[in-house]
Amino acid sequence: MSILHTSGQKKTQQERFEKIRTHILPDSTQACTQLAAEVADLIRSRQAEGRPVVLGLATGSTPVPFYRELIRLHQTEGLSFSNVTTFNLDEYYGLDRDHPESYHRFMRDQLFDHIDIPDHQINIPDGTVPIDAVYDSCMAYESRIQAAGGIDLQILGIGRTGHIGFNEPGSSRDSVTRMITLDRVTRQDAAADFLGVQNVPRSAITMGVGTILGARQIVLMAWGDNKAEIVRTAVEGVQTDQVSASFLQSHPQSTFLIDTAAASSLTRRHQPWLVGSVPWDDVMAKRAIAWVAQKLRKPILKLIDEEYNENGLAELLISTGRSYQLNIRVFNHLQRTITGWPGGKPDADDTHRPERAHPYPKTVLVLSPEPQDAFLGMGGTLERLVSQGHHVLLVCQTSGNLRVADVAAQKFASVLLEMAEAQEDSGWKDKLHYAQFILNEIEAKGQFGSDPEMVRKLKGLILRGEARDAAKEVGIPAQNLQFLDMPFYEKGRYRRFHLEETDILHIQTLLEKFHPHQIYATGHVADPSSVQGLCFQAFEAARKASATSSWCEDCRIWLYRGREKPMECHEIDMAVPMSPDQLDQKFEAMRKFQSTNEDEHSFISQNKGNANAYDALGMAEYEGIETFQRMP
Repeated sequence: MSILHTSGQKKTQQERFEKIRTHILPDSTQACTQLAAEVADLIRSRQAEGRPVVLGLATGSTPVPFYRELIRLHQTEGLSFSNVTTFNLDEYYGLDRDHPESYHRFMRDQLFDHIDIPDHQINIPDGTVPIDAVYDSCMAYESRIQAAGGIDLQILGIGRTGHIGFNEPGSSRDSVTRMITLDRVTRQDAAADFLGVQNVPRSAITMGVGTILGARQIVLMAWGDNKAEIVRTAVEGVQTDQVSASFLQSHPQSTFLIDTAAASSLTRRHQPWLVGSVPWDDVMAKRAIAWVAQKLRKPILKLIDEEYNENGLAELLISTGRSYQLNIRVFNHLQRTITGWPGGKPDADDTHRPERAHPYPKTVLVLSPEPQDAFLGMGGTLERLVSQGHHVLLVCQTSGNLRVADVAAQKFASVLLEMAEAQEDSGWKDKLHYAQFILNEIEAKGQFGSDPEMVRKLKGLILRGEARDAAKEVGIPAQNLQFLDMPFYEKGRYRRFHLEETDILHIQTLLEKFHPHQIYATGHVADPSSVQGLCFQAFEAARKASATSSWCEDCRIWLYRGREKPMECHEIDMAVPMSPDQLDQKFEAMRKFQSTNEDEHSFISQNKGNANAYDALGMAEYEGIETFQRMP
């Protein structure tokens, strides 16, 4: 199925709610490989004709695998970019071109420095021009696009607000290149890149929606479950200036290229019974009945035949029986996901329990991509596992030092400096020099600079201390907390990570050492270029490498959500309820991470939201619930 040539392709019955051609591939690697191959064909065909190709390019983590595949095609298959002219979508205003988070620097690092494109054929908006020259600079950018013959293919990502480029809510369909004030959500999403939201620029230069729509072909890419809702809004919703990506519906050659996680909210994936016949197994029935109950805001056991018929579920009734039997079956299934024994209840009948009773106690391995993730996603469950006698090893896969704010390092160094200065003992001289060195390094790098190695190490140690305090809060002793410091993270920055074989080996060595009965992991639906996504990929590769080991046969893997979108009821295989006291205990554990400015309240509200969803379906009422999905 071609991505770039869509004019002759008709929509299927399953796609009938979609107003933009949407291709779903299993993962970003396959999607980017196919797109890069088609772009390469376009470049080569134009070279054979002696004609140029004009590409519009995007930044952020989304297009990174696409750029890496283009680099591979250049380096291993001889693809030349000598006839390619590029125009980037946007640039932060006020950042020097060499700033590590400027889009000039990003494009150099991720693409331009690795291919043979001539410098004069690269165009990126100038975020350094004086404020009174911004308008003229933007108009000159528009003129350069027109002088190049217009954009042949525009590559896009999509933000959580639905923006393309930096066309935030309120951007009109005919807007052109201009300066724009960044939305609060956009700045929050960039906070990790800039070591704090306070460091994220408030303005940017961006191509307008009208400029983007002027491209002859457009491909928007999206990866991960967190993009699923906004993808559905853009593809199936109404055109509105509150979601600038929705304007792509009016472009005859626009395509969304997404992975299965980003496609999960589309009607054909989320409610497939509305667009065609489906296999009505237990999984599909649970999904459909939970959906209609939530839509009607009724408990499952109160649904009636007419409500099935009125909501597209007549086929389910015909194929499996009356609503009464269906309601009871699905109600029982959901009810059995609830357990206060996440490690299994010893010597109990486990026929209908999520986790088996034996062996007891179990060796439980909990993988946390960044130190906070496990506490955010399963802090209450950690306490349950420990208090019920299991051997719990919590493994922080990365140091998380990129999330630590400068002020935390400055505070530590300042206290140490004062202590050293107050001592007459000459043995404190080294500590005095160290504290002064840290403070000088932070001041020298400035608000937007990259952390020097010693500063980054200090930040990692600060986060280790906070992780130990949080672990203690849920009953995990310090000796059961391990830090892997995976190399891909220690060598990289957000959006610039490269997973290596040594990263996988770290996880494999861990698995072979502890032979766990349970593994808790996250990142399976995350952006594949994120820390969480890469850590899960490393785990998956390590697990496959250990697949023939005898311990694997007796090991169950439970997936939790940390920073990703919460699980829906039909996805949940184990729901661990929390009392008010347990929720307070989790909150206290999360509060230990003072150096990273985590919003503890948002994650507590997610746990309460899970409980409310179960309550609305007719289950018992709890203060909070942590949710898990069993990995096949």
